Amino acid sequence: MSGSKMHADEVHIDEVLVSRLIAAQFPRWADLPVTKVRSAGTDNAMYRLGGDMAVRLPLIPGSADQIGRENRWLPHLAPHLPLAVPAPLGAGVPGEGYPFPWSVYRWIEGENLFDEPVAEPHEAAVELGRFITALRRIDATGAPRSFRGGPVSTRDGGVRAAIRDLGADGTVDAAAATAAWEATLRLPQWQGAPVWLHGDLLPGNLLARQGRLSAVIDFGVVGVGDPACDTMAAWTLLSAGTRDLFRASVGVDDATWARGRGWALCFGLTAEHYYRVTNPVLASVGHRAAAEALADHHRTA
Repeated sequence: MSGSKMHADEVHIDEVLVSRLIAAQFPRWADLPVTKVRSAGTDNAMYRLGGDMAVRLPLIPGSADQIGRENRWLPHLAPHLPLAVPAPLGAGVPGEGYPFPWSVYRWIEGENLFDEPVAEPHEAAVELGRFITALRRIDATGAPRSFRGGPVSTRDGGVRAAIRDLGADGTVDAAAATAAWEATLRLPQWQGAPVWLHGDLLPGNLLARQGRLSAVIDFGVVGVGDPACDTMAAWTLLSAGTRDLFRASVGVDDATWARGRGWALCFGLTAEHYYRVTNPVLASVGHRAAAEALADHHRTA
């Protein structure tokens, strides 16, 4: 990842600041070492605290509400889910020159799927589908709207700008991307009740142990909406050879599946467009997602 800032309004965070925050607000942990966790995340910084805890701190004002969302809803969701998820241990408040809420979680062992792909991708496709199915069955009374819970059409301006710029330098086929995007905009929209979504099922937010999918992390944009959003994992993570297993496991109709592919195209184009200089890891995830979505659209058009 580049050492430059990803966002104009990004705050500076380092081990010294995190240690000060811990000492001031959780003095029982003041003697534990603090170590930065390498991550391609864009909204939060992660630090390991001792051997069995993690500290999560928003980088920008726009992600400051994610901490409260996770602390409020993760305990509600966790008992119903078949994979491990973060467990909040303490809620921090602004202080020591740091302006946002922050939180301490139990550390979850494992390697993210960007750095270490699973040994059995067919099994992982089924397990991820089961996770999404279990999540969307949980009672959603009082739940907040997900960041990606509404129609993908709300991202039209950003997608078209990405197609224009990425097409101009030859990164994408602008005509093919525009055709696939416009086909997405014509799809029937979700008419059912909103269901729980993780909202950000990217390889960096999925963990594996001993080659098997074991945990889902980063619930900062969790909320309710159209179930299509979480199916975009079929193109951000999975291969063409495992998508049918994932779709059977997650159980969605044709329109929802096609909207999920549209979400993958949207994420892929806009992520590569925005992060290709400041976060090349995430930009590469975006490039793959857009390429897979476009190829799939071409096969089924």
